Amino acid sequence: MIKLNRLNGFEIVVNAELIEWIEATPDTTITLATGSIVIVKNKMDEVLEKIMAYRKALYAEGKPPAEALLKTYKKEVK
Repeated sequence: MIKLNRLNGFEIVVNAELIEWIEATPDTTITLATGSIVIVKNKMDEVLEKIMAYRKALYAEGKPPAEALLKTYKKEVK
């Protein structure tokens, strides 16, 4: 999960594993695998850095991203 800021300044948390693509048009627009679209203040490069840091942290714990995503879905189903 990565923390980002909406255009109105509110902080949100986005599941980095669900990001399909990111566009800078000029606001940073993130499209998720769920079909949701999120527009954030953060620059595209900053979002990419946060995604890479998130994945590095997972690998450092010995957890591949897919395993973390599966745990997220299991929590939602309960």
